[in-house]
Amino acid sequence: MKDIAIFGAGGMGRETACLIDRLNKSGESWNFVGFFDDGLPVGQPISHYGKVLGGIDVLNAWPHDIALSIALGNPDLVFKIKNAIDNPRVSYPNLIDPSFEIVDPETFSIGVGNIILQHCMVSCGTSIGNFNLLNGGVSLRHDVVVGNYNCIMPEVRISGNVEIGDCNFLGVGSIVIQQIKIDNRVHLGAGGVMIRDPKNGYLYVGVPAKAVKPL
Repeated sequence: MKDIAIFGAGGMGRETACLIDRLNKSGESWNFVGFFDDGLPVGQPISHYGKVLGGIDVLNAWPHDIALSIALGNPDLVFKIKNAIDNPRVSYPNLIDPSFEIVDPETFSIGVGNIILQHCMVSCGTSIGNFNLLNGGVSLRHDVVVGNYNCIMPEVRISGNVEIGDCNFLGVGSIVIQQIKIDNRVHLGAGGVMIRDPKNGYLYVGVPAKAVKPL
């Protein structure tokens, strides 16, 4: 069994621990060793799954090979943490729930470090980059391209030929219609419907979604 840990001991971290448990029950063999978190004391128990092992400094000094999942619901924090890790013993597996549906495996590609929770699906010609979160019930239709460090919350619907860049946040139940291009650091609020290409660095809310403030 290969050792694995989670960076982030909040709710998303606990959900990811549940995912690892589901994966082990489906035939994978991870040895979960605990959580890394800069904001909690070493040894603090996190649910029944494990304890806090330390922060980024402890992780960077970890003496053994270890797989790591960065389980945070903030894309900027995921980017920051990933780029602060310099330990060559750390690897970044994809953690993908067994319920994940791929309509056309031959035209699907995925990078590393992604977390895909229950009941997500991708259609034909889709691509997912690195360190993305698909947080349950997410649907990506044909020819969707997702970049890196994006947090896509439960029940998001992304229509065909949409391009999503890096460090974006799509809130619960939001919708992106076909052929929209979302570049970098765009936040779409819960239930919002994106019908035009947004500007970088803004929060959009409503139906149709409109920019309300810079991030």
